[in-house]
Amino acid sequence: MTEQPYDLVLRGGTIIDGTGADPRPGDVAVKAGRIVAVGTVDGSGAEEIDAAGCIVTPGFVDIHTHYDGQVTWEHRLSPSSQHGVTTVVMGNCGVGFAPIRAHQRDMAIRLMEGVEDIPEPVMADGLPWAWESFTEYLDFIGSREADIDFAAQLPHNPLRVYVMGERGAYLEVPTEDDLATMRAMTTEAIRAGAIGVSTTLSWAHRFRNGDHVPTHEAQDREVMALAEGLRDAGTGVFQIIDNALRPSDERLARLRRIATTSGRPVSFTLAQTVGNPADLGEMLHGLDEAAADGLAIRAQVMPRPIGTLMGLDLSLHPFASCPSFAPLADLPLARKVAAMREPGLRERLLAEEPQEPHAFFRQIVSDLEMLFLLGDPPNYHPDPATSIAARARAEGRDPKAVIYDALLAREGKEILYRPSANRSGDRFEGAGAAMIASDHAIIGLGDGGAHYGMICDAAYTTYFLQHWAGHPDPARRVPLAKAIRKLTRDPAEAVGLADRGTIAVGQKADLNVIAIDRLALRPPSAVYDLPAGGRRLVQSAEGYEATVVSGVVTYRGGEPTGALPGRLVRGARAAA
Repeated sequence: MTEQPYDLVLRGGTIIDGTGADPRPGDVAVKAGRIVAVGTVDGSGAEEIDAAGCIVTPGFVDIHTHYDGQVTWEHRLSPSSQHGVTTVVMGNCGVGFAPIRAHQRDMAIRLMEGVEDIPEPVMADGLPWAWESFTEYLDFIGSREADIDFAAQLPHNPLRVYVMGERGAYLEVPTEDDLATMRAMTTEAIRAGAIGVSTTLSWAHRFRNGDHVPTHEAQDREVMALAEGLRDAGTGVFQIIDNALRPSDERLARLRRIATTSGRPVSFTLAQTVGNPADLGEMLHGLDEAAADGLAIRAQVMPRPIGTLMGLDLSLHPFASCPSFAPLADLPLARKVAAMREPGLRERLLAEEPQEPHAFFRQIVSDLEMLFLLGDPPNYHPDPATSIAARARAEGRDPKAVIYDALLAREGKEILYRPSANRSGDRFEGAGAAMIASDHAIIGLGDGGAHYGMICDAAYTTYFLQHWAGHPDPARRVPLAKAIRKLTRDPAEAVGLADRGTIAVGQKADLNVIAIDRLALRPPSAVYDLPAGGRRLVQSAEGYEATVVSGVVTYRGGEPTGALPGRLVRGARAAA
């Protein structure tokens, strides 16, 4: 029997190679996990996929996720892997599970519960804790198989507490010896295979009881110790979420110091805030100036409003922290709905105010003006005139009563959407358009593996192609070749993974076959499949005919094949 020259051939599709070049018809052949031919492929493959009528793209790369825990107990990095993503970077925002001593595990769990909305029982039941150092953590996850590749960053919060103990947990200033140890451990982690280091100074990142995270007040000298660790290693990237309440010039100056001190690429979370919408333009202008000065500083952005999803089956809703709701909190959904339909309880809940201890969550649930029904298909760009508060005014009703009734719709499964950032412009599109236009903005912030009960942003790849590449306004439409580049080559290069993100001979065979004309996003829904029966939001899509990781088909028609070719990516990778 004649052996086929290729393992896999994608036949007759429209190739969009990730470089921004014009689409072109052709085939893609794969052998031993690498792309070996692009164009007209004469030989046959052991497996062939008919890509006629579809686009063939590189696999998408999401550089902002939190699968640090999920990868230790699960083999599918969903929902990212359901939306064409083939490589994720985790350990963002300075939070994670290593390095860690045994007596610090409870604090790490409480921190991730507050910052990333991962329920405590899920982590307590799911995390195997088969490590102490970050190198040991890498070795453990290096033994794991997944449906997509994953890379890890060293998170500042556990590093700080590991080095300083209780002094680090309670926001004390580190000594010079502490700083030297953090610097050395950063270098050690990078040399062991961490792709970078991350930190947070955000006011919104708190424990569930409202206390600030250990790094919240970290001084410049401490942040620069991490940057010096990168410089000593000679590789790696630096990721930071700064305090958005600080002036833009102050944050830009810090980013420049990090880039200069480390000599390495820097990325940071950027969103347009409600209180200071002009800040976005100031930050984007600052990135242009930094690039002109030779500094590699990029913004990680979400190309739509950043918002919280609320519902009776989710983590938050405007009545969740009201005293009279407490007895219902852990009941099954059907019993919650039945109880809330009782007139007496309804009257009490409408009269009470939320008792939410977490300042950021309190802000979210108290702003009743910006609540919308998400709908099916999900509408992330609603007309402000359709908000629940606007409806209440038109009907002459109390907004809380309208929200109450909305939560009970569809037997309690209705999802409310509260856009909290990137809200400017007609139908909340202005901020997204401004960020997409910047050459120094990386589309990302999927946050997969976190915010299990209030956010499902990992589907942003599907949304970006559907909304922006298919925008009805030609002035705002993103050319498809550019849109694919922003989901593939740009994020891959931003974290030093030049071996993927493009379709070219020698590159890693991470690929998507997408029926772009049929691409559609379904609304999120809650499922209870985490350890300890924990809940998470999932979101499916139509139009992904096949996803390929390292030459192996992992999804067909949106359904997992069961193949697990994904592995830990240790450190930067050169292009073929």
